[in-house]
Amino acid sequence: MASTPLKLGPKMRRENRGSLQSDDTALVRQIRETHVPGRSHIVDVKPILHVTDEIFHRSSVVTDGGILLGAHVDSLEDRTSSLGYDVLLQGLSYLIQKIYIEIGCQSCADVHASTLELLRSLSNYSWEAKVVLTLAAFSIYYGEFWLVAQLCTTNSLAKPVAILKQLSDLIEHAAAVKPQLEAIDNLIKAITKVTKRIVECADMVKLQSHYISEDQPPLMTAMAHIPAAAYWAIRGILACASHISVLTGGRYEYGASTTEVWELSSLAHKLNNIDEHLNSELENCRRHIVEKRYDEDYKNLIHLFQSLHLDNMKNLRALISHKDDVQPLVIGRSQVRCSLEVLRRKHVLLLITDLSLSYEEVLILEHIHKDQQSRGEIEYEFVWLPIVDAALWNEAKKERFEDLKSRMPWYAVHDPLIIEPPVIKFIRDYWHFDKKMIIVSLDPQGRVSSANAFHMLWIWGNLAFPFSDEKENALWNAESWRLELVTDGIDPEILKWIDQGKYICLFGSEDIEWIRRFTVRAKDVAKRAGIPLELVYAGRSTASKEKLWKLNKIIEAENLSRTWSDYTSTWFFWSRLDSMRCSKAKHHKTIDDDTILREVMSLLSYDGSDHGWVMLWLGSADTVRANGHLTTSTLDDFEAWKPAAAELGFLPELKNQLKRRHEPHHCTRLIIPGFGPDIPDKVVCTECGREMEKFFMFRCCTE
Repeated sequence: MASTPLKLGPKMRRENRGSLQSDDTALVRQIRETHVPGRSHIVDVKPILHVTDEIFHRSSVVTDGGILLGAHVDSLEDRTSSLGYDVLLQGLSYLIQKIYIEIGCQSCADVHASTLELLRSLSNYSWEAKVVLTLAAFSIYYGEFWLVAQLCTTNSLAKPVAILKQLSDLIEHAAAVKPQLEAIDNLIKAITKVTKRIVECADMVKLQSHYISEDQPPLMTAMAHIPAAAYWAIRGILACASHISVLTGGRYEYGASTTEVWELSSLAHKLNNIDEHLNSELENCRRHIVEKRYDEDYKNLIHLFQSLHLDNMKNLRALISHKDDVQPLVIGRSQVRCSLEVLRRKHVLLLITDLSLSYEEVLILEHIHKDQQSRGEIEYEFVWLPIVDAALWNEAKKERFEDLKSRMPWYAVHDPLIIEPPVIKFIRDYWHFDKKMIIVSLDPQGRVSSANAFHMLWIWGNLAFPFSDEKENALWNAESWRLELVTDGIDPEILKWIDQGKYICLFGSEDIEWIRRFTVRAKDVAKRAGIPLELVYAGRSTASKEKLWKLNKIIEAENLSRTWSDYTSTWFFWSRLDSMRCSKAKHHKTIDDDTILREVMSLLSYDGSDHGWVMLWLGSADTVRANGHLTTSTLDDFEAWKPAAAELGFLPELKNQLKRRHEPHHCTRLIIPGFGPDIPDKVVCTECGREMEKFFMFRCCTE
């Protein structure tokens, strides 16, 4: 039989263009009047929505040379085959079939009235159920259309069905109706998006009632838009069904008019706008839920750390363990994943830093860790908690994290992003973390024994175990200003020189000319005084790694003094002194009542100036210190006080000479790195006792 040109029948005005205007109060009132609240039938809409998705996914518009093919996606996984949908849909199939019939028999004259009538027939169902059930009925209607369209050329049953539905000519002349089919397809996508937003709103009411209420903003605001959204989604469904009925009912001429396609596109545009608006309202709800959950988690952390526990697991889980992560820890170097059980009832040191943690800090921590591993009586575990901003997380930061982690032989979180915002807020608020590394010490019951054991660990290492505030205070009470405290184990030669009764001179400056002049003069005076002298260059705290490397090379080449060739030793020397300052400040000590703090502050003040500094020791405890220029000028006049030095001793007389030559005019600077609680409100000058002025300094050094 010869085919005839495809024609569409009389044009159908399925949409009144005026009805596409913004929802007004009267329309919303009409929509709400169709609903009977309080006794809704319960429907699990998600499985139904999943099936409709499958149908629409396999029914997209595809043409080949004007021939209608449909979407060939049979190779995709069938996601509905094993989910037991027959059981889930029991009792609903009759209702869906009823809606299917209503969709096919709707009046073409007034889609608005048909939409309200359909809503009335579903008055006892929730808004999300109304839309999903209607969408399910339409998906059958639409699926049948495409099933016949796809199979009629290859299936002997589908071919006569296509003839009776008058789809044969439509398939052969698909190009004429392609714009209409594409408009229907786009409208279905918009309807599906809005439907999912409506379902998401319902989920928030059901699942998030602990954090959000539909009786209060922002969920109340979002829910107020649901009836209108449901109306326009169902209205869009009826519009699609009406167009499909034209294509399958033989009422056609040469394609749909531009106006009809425009009406479908306008509905899709309106529904897309509704989707965007609902998504914006839902985003407000999501933020509200997150804020409430974070606030609850934050308060829970406070409560946990104020309570007594049998072990440390509750506190550690609250800090570290992601809800879905049973192995949140990793041993840095080996990459072996671990659960929190490895920390149960152990002393735990939480290394809390950002990603600016320096390699020098890691090296010192590794040295302490190795020492601890060799001491059976000292048992604790390091755990690195890097604090990062999830919003700024990128590949470069991830690489930095992986690099630092690979250098650590102790535990770390395997991903910094599992440390959630409430934990970060708690760490900042209660443990005062702000960029500079802190080390929080937890006892085996999870109690905080020290909110920052960093300074005692830097000063005494594992001797400070179990790293409590009481232990720190006891160590200071037993301590005195001695060379072993100042240099610790940085240079083993110094300890030998102490035993040999030598004079040991530590000095620092960045001025190589002053270094040359001082070292030459010091060696000459030592020779004339007949004293065994060892000189050690300790650098300067503010000098860059490159600058110190150059100075050390010159000093070594000219045999001026002993140096610490690796930058880490010099850095650690000054870092320990600053830790002494911070630790003393923590225990409310001042230079007026604490000798050690006074000496530390003097040395840090000398280091902050441009005049260099000198600190001379005889044995472990007898010492004198001064700025570099005063020391050099005093040594230049050695012949004048040589007899007194021979009588009283070199060190006592040098101390007298420095005190006698000290001038009241001075300019002392104290540079304290970092910021936060370690910065004192006021500092008095160690030279004259007056309160020093406070300035802020920002430095970028690329030397």
